[in-house]
Formats: sequence, structure tokens, C-alpha cells
Amino acid sequence: MVRDIVIYPDKRLKLISKEVTSFDNELHTLLDDMYETMVSKNGVGLAAIQVGVAKRALIINIPPEDENGEAKQLKENTLEIINPIFIEKSGVEKHQEGCLSIPGIYEDIERAKYVSIEYQDRYGEKHSIEDDNFLAVALQHEIDHLEGRVFIEKLSFIKRKKFEKEWKKRYRNTL
Repeated sequence: MVRDIVIYPDKRLKLISKEVTSFDNELHTLLDDMYETMVSKNGVGLAAIQVGVAKRALIINIPPEDENGEAKQLKENTLEIINPIFIEKSGVEKHQEGCLSIPGIYEDIERAKYVSIEYQDRYGEKHSIEDDNFLAVALQHEIDHLEGRVFIEKLSFIKRKKFEKEWKKRYRNTL
């Protein structure tokens, strides 16, 4: 089921998500719904808080390009990451980021180039993953959501003020 995306500046995006302790059908339904929601909005990642659920759960699906240069998100390629913990972060790199909770806004954001995390899957099994490409960026972006942060908070003071002014104008025009 496609769920509604929580849109900035909704206060729920500031909540610190709670640890998942029950790996049951409710969690599985949430993860399945998050996948459907993410794909319907052409996203590559989604944290549970973005659909209004303050649980430490996120999904990422970076579609590989086929020989025609087309990308297809297959459900079996979705990383379901529960209770992630950073083990290591190193290096610095800038990437352009966007967010389903802040549609239409893209900014260059500085993040660690390499990350290593430990996490649990939908059944509570422990795993680890490391990356120094786009997945590293996506992991940091989505884990920030679990900590009540959105990517625009990483902008310089001047860029942040410009964003807020433009966002308020756009937001006001949609009411």
C-alpha cells in the first residue's frame, strides 16, 4: 500500500526514531508499504519516519542500469535496514541530494565518503555493509532521518536561509 509522505516542515521529521524490538508482521507490512511508496515516488531510499512511523527502519534500492542505460528497481534488490549503527565513517565527499520529504529541492551536501554499518533485517538477523559510493551517501541520508535530521540542515547558513525563503513561498502557493 502506498502511504502518504511526510513533507517538510512537518514536526514528525524532527522525531528521533525508536529502536525496533519486534520483527513481526506489522514491521513486514511497514517495510512492504515503504517499498511501494518509495517506488511510486521514484525514490531510492525512505525512512519509516517519512511515512509517519517513528521506528529505526529504512529501505534503500539503488537500481542498477541495464545495457540500455535504463534503471529498474526490483524489490529483491531492496536493502531493508533496521536499527542501523555506524561502525566507521571516513573521508569527505560532496554529492547532490534530494529528498521525498522535500520534493523538488536538490543541493550539494558534504558527507563521509566511506561508511560501515551494522544492522538487522526484517527477521532480526544481524548484518553489516560497507560502501564508498552512492550507497554510502544514501545510508547517511536515511540514517539522518532516524535521528530527526533532514539534509537541508547541512547547508551553509546563507544557502539554508535562501532555501527557507523559497520553500515558504512554494508552500504558501500550494495552500
